[in-house]
Amino acid sequence: MFIYTLKRLLLAVLVAVTVSFISFSLLFLAGDPAIAMAGEGATEQDIEAIRSLYGFNRPFVIQYLDWLLRAVSGDFGDSFYFKTPVIDLIAAHLPVTMTLGVLAITFALCVAVPLGVLAATRPNSFVDRLCLFFSVMGQAMPSFWFGLVLIMIFSIWFRLLPASGADTWKHFVLPTIVLGYYAMPAIMRLTRAGMLEVLSADYIRTARAKGLSQNKILFKHALRNAIIPVVSLAAVQLGFMLGGSIVVESIFALHGAGFLAWESIARNDFPTIQALILVFSMFYIVFTFCADVANAWLDPRMRVN
Repeated sequence: MFIYTLKRLLLAVLVAVTVSFISFSLLFLAGDPAIAMAGEGATEQDIEAIRSLYGFNRPFVIQYLDWLLRAVSGDFGDSFYFKTPVIDLIAAHLPVTMTLGVLAITFALCVAVPLGVLAATRPNSFVDRLCLFFSVMGQAMPSFWFGLVLIMIFSIWFRLLPASGADTWKHFVLPTIVLGYYAMPAIMRLTRAGMLEVLSADYIRTARAKGLSQNKILFKHALRNAIIPVVSLAAVQLGFMLGGSIVVESIFALHGAGFLAWESIARNDFPTIQALILVFSMFYIVFTFCADVANAWLDPRMRVN
């Protein structure tokens, strides 16, 4: 287990370095950042002054290494638009996104996994078709439309939940449902497929022949093996929720990291954009690493890879 974990950790570090290089390069792929910062009507002297001020006239590799060393220590520079350290902006906005992402993936797992197990135990039945219909609805329905419908029903018509803000737990109920429902279809279908495959295995038939109860077979023997790919998918989905929650945050006026990313892109705030890309990418890498370790713990056969 230790050797497997060490290999995955080294791979995660290699991916992190690669992602950091790509995220830094994105700043220059869109063109000369000095020209974009100078704006329309800027003279060549103004552009050269900006290049000199921010170090854009240095070799690319030197700029990257300098940025990487400062980023490792938590120094992402100052925001061009907000005129404050980028790390302070992220620290102020990230807790909202983290809270929303954790709540959403928890909601998705608590609903999708039982539905997947239920559908697998009754294949091709009305219950199975109903669960699959529920899954298709989640993928076909746009998040912004679903969010507006929930606001209209629960905030405007019945006045049960607030439509915006992040002051209390009630403010996170509707965003959690919207963001979590989008991840539920893939988790439910993967759970159903895994359970169908496991329930047809020889050791499950042996467990039934021994007279074990249906619940013990399902949750102790079958679900433990069927849930392995779901762990990896949940890690990826959580990373997506943290990085792609901008639509949900905009609808419900949650000023999290996703909303900050949208503001930074709209205002050409390059240091903030770079930092957010790196931070969200690190979440993906860390969650994937944790999922690999959890899968190896659940299934010892994976440790030989």
